[in-house]
Amino acid sequence: MRTGLDRVLVGDFADERVRALLAEPLALLTNDAALSGRFEHGRVELLAAGIRISRLFGPEHGISASGADGSPQHDGADPLTGLPVTSLYGERFAPATAQLEGLGAVLVDLPDIGCRFYTYAWTMSHVMEACADAGTPVIVLDRPNPLGGLPADVEGPMLDEERCASFLGRWSVPIRHGLTLGELARHWQRERMPGLQLHVVAADGWRRHEIAAAGRRPWVPTSPAMPSAEAALLYPGLGLLEGVGVSEGRGTALPFRVAGAPWVDGRALAARLRRDGVPGAAVTPYSFAPESGPFAGERCGGVLFTVTDAAAVRPVRLGLSLLSAFAELWPERLVERRYPTAANPSGAGHLDRLLGVPGVFAALRSGELSALPLDPPAGWFDAMEAARLY
Repeated sequence: MRTGLDRVLVGDFADERVRALLAEPLALLTNDAALSGRFEHGRVELLAAGIRISRLFGPEHGISASGADGSPQHDGADPLTGLPVTSLYGERFAPATAQLEGLGAVLVDLPDIGCRFYTYAWTMSHVMEACADAGTPVIVLDRPNPLGGLPADVEGPMLDEERCASFLGRWSVPIRHGLTLGELARHWQRERMPGLQLHVVAADGWRRHEIAAAGRRPWVPTSPAMPSAEAALLYPGLGLLEGVGVSEGRGTALPFRVAGAPWVDGRALAARLRRDGVPGAAVTPYSFAPESGPFAGERCGGVLFTVTDAAAVRPVRLGLSLLSAFAELWPERLVERRYPTAANPSGAGHLDRLLGVPGVFAALRSGELSALPLDPPAGWFDAMEAARLY
């Protein structure tokens, strides 16, 4: 498998317009997790290939991909290349018009994980809007979706734009959306910014049924709490725990694979989850002591999830089942949680922003969470087909 970056490095692409743009000065939205097939940093390889990058843009977690979750990142100089780095997660979320002047295009090379509330795609959306306004082309160097891209794997709900739009989701897509970053860019260009000159250099050799957690390719952590392909696969479900007073495993060696709290009986929780069924994963009672998060330094009872069949896992359904189990077994203990970030300093409404629908905690309390529509509407599958590259 070769990414769009790999294809550009060897000149193996047919779009002559892209070839012409690559001869001009460029900016690059990227981070340290965007590696080439030789496991070298992409921006270093591009410069070595003669691509004239004059500025770098960094998403959440910074150019190093190691900044703390939700923490503002700052402008600076890239230690690998010496190029100036403009952070797009902190004081600003989009490049200024002046930062696009004189550029032939902005390149995007980021390793997304296929979940709506993972923020890299939304940084790309802000860059696309800024470039559309400035008349600057965008070239996306595409990478596989680690969660696969089959329509049968897509899980809602769709984002309620009117009441739940945020940096965790600006526009209406499902939580597990089934598109690559390049396909998302094609969808948004078609639906929202038709004047943008967009080019996508597709990856080569990826098939939509391929899920990273079932493959043999080495996993490169895309951010500090995404150390494994298993964590990425479970993240669309266990990430929802950030909105309630339960540990999702941040600050442990198993983020998004463990869940619990000091007041949780792991055996009771595991039994409750097994009653609902956990397709594609084993659930085991497990205790842990996170170094960060709401119970830093405390011993938590809980469960551990181990992926046994990546193709069968439905992470959003698992996350909702987990939330419902906490509410049913420990209703007096479960509280809504504020989650302050650079994009949402108060931290309020985090659960609604994650799930993309309003009033989630009230629905959880009343036992109505199961009524959420997790099957996306037919229009989303039409959009997937229109944006399809693979």
